[in-house]
Amino acid sequence: MHHPNSFTEALQAPGPFAAHADKLALYGRFIGAWSFEAKRWTDDGKLLTGHGEIHFGWALEGRAIQDIWILPARDAGPSPELGPWTFYGTTLRIYDPGIDAWHILWSDPRTQYHSRQTGRAEGADIVQIGGDDSGTRTRWRFTEIADHSFRWLGERAGDEGDWHLQVEFLARRAA
Repeated sequence: MHHPNSFTEALQAPGPFAAHADKLALYGRFIGAWSFEAKRWTDDGKLLTGHGEIHFGWALEGRAIQDIWILPARDAGPSPELGPWTFYGTTLRIYDPGIDAWHILWSDPRTQYHSRQTGRAEGADIVQIGGDDSGTRTRWRFTEIADHSFRWLGERAGDEGDWHLQVEFLARRAA
């Protein structure tokens, strides 16, 4: 019996779990490294901008995808235009064949922001709906998805239940 000699070897998988490979492709197409340009609109209307990085990989026998989102990018140096807006967090995306959807768990230990959502394809987009620890309803969307780019939108529900755009990332696959 083989025993993995490291956490990384036990966590990572070489590809998708074969029995669900078609469903796992929803997020599987993002496997690899990405850079992004970020915009965030604060509650008082100020625009914050910055440059970040994302890394997607197969995990847990290929039954899940784990990613890491970092702002500012590790090679970007100090980023005064971001103000206090930084993150270094991870998402665990687990496909559930019983509901034909994904359980999405985001955690950022730097800011202590945590969110749980359910993700599904909606037409050409991927839409994740759920909430964060404060009880705020959240909707995160991957749109304009192409082989080497995507747009990611982070929204929260207002008092009337309408969605308000907070964050936009324009991502490009790293060379």
